[in-house]
Amino acid sequence: MTTEVTPPPTSASPTARQVWSRARGIALALVLLIAAAVAIAVVRSDTRHGELDPRSADPYGSRAVAELLADRGVDTRVVTTLDQATAAAGPDTTLLVAVPDLLTGPQQSRLHSAVTGSGGRTVLVSAGSASVERLVPGVTADPATSLDSTLSPGCDLPAARRAGTADLGGIRYTTHLTADECYPSERLATLLRIPDPSGGDSDGDTVLLGAPDILLNDRLDEHGNASLALQLLGSRPHLVWYLPSLADASAASEEGERGFFDLLPSGWLWGTLQLFVAAALAALWRARRLGPLVPEKLPVAIRASETAEGRARLYRKANARDRAAGALRSATRTRLAPLVGVPVSQAHAPEALLPALSAHLQGDGQSPHTLLFGPPPGDDAALIQLADHLDALEREVRRP
Repeated sequence: MTTEVTPPPTSASPTARQVWSRARGIALALVLLIAAAVAIAVVRSDTRHGELDPRSADPYGSRAVAELLADRGVDTRVVTTLDQATAAAGPDTTLLVAVPDLLTGPQQSRLHSAVTGSGGRTVLVSAGSASVERLVPGVTADPATSLDSTLSPGCDLPAARRAGTADLGGIRYTTHLTADECYPSERLATLLRIPDPSGGDSDGDTVLLGAPDILLNDRLDEHGNASLALQLLGSRPHLVWYLPSLADASAASEEGERGFFDLLPSGWLWGTLQLFVAAALAALWRARRLGPLVPEKLPVAIRASETAEGRARLYRKANARDRAAGALRSATRTRLAPLVGVPVSQAHAPEALLPALSAHLQGDGQSPHTLLFGPPPGDDAALIQLADHLDALEREVRRP
């Protein structure tokens, strides 16, 4: 019958305390990185608090233009869901979409269907290529190439000619449709007015603004910004100001629930990847061994007793009693095998060593299987006792 010996788990495996000691530097660096990211996000959120919100008096808010419109009899209503925005579309309403790129593809298609033929005006602020293709088919968005945001009208649109120069810039638009192309930046329009493509008696149109500057509190009193904003937003008695929100239920219901990574900006993912690449390069740079270990001769001779004592102290420091017991048993089996007529190559096979060993023993005392192939000792006293029993077993086999 073959006895299978399962090697015991090593006690030299790193403990939780050792793992923490080695990893606490990395953990501290990660905590500091996360804290810095949160701090930056908080600072930036404070700086841009209420951006393009007609209720906000902050520099990046739009309360000033809403107050001026109210003086002219235009009431402003803020909505944050797509259902509210589509329900408000009508011939007596101007629908302003603050950040069209936040809308999902199905939301953009639904909004386009609602405003087409409604007879009202739709104003899209900084609509990029992610949204303009669905919201205004036939229009292409191009990124800004010039830092100069103060532009001249350059078109026959009455509102633009009355306002004069204004702070537009930003995204530029091209189209093959019939449109008023105003405030060109390097020959491409940053303000585009497109009549309702449904035709008929509808007076509806869509206005694309390449930048939100003319609507911001701190820029409204510069150049012709106020005049242009009031004319574009005050052509109807009602202004519905749509601030798209990631919490809008229509985003999840129409495109499926968005995961955590879908909400992260792409820059964060690329930044994390770059950090991992930098860490890998640093590890390669700091690596001391890039190949197999090379044995070297010691410069001085060391006595065997000192080597054994040093190794024993290492085992004791690591609480590696199983390794120490395994080394003692392995050495004993290697010495006993030639004494009982077993090849050294089979010294560590119980089915070969134990029968030959039993023939040289008296039968009393501890079982040789337990001594040579048993479990590791539980404490230092048991390890010392095992060493004594192994010495006694070897003396008995050597006895004439």
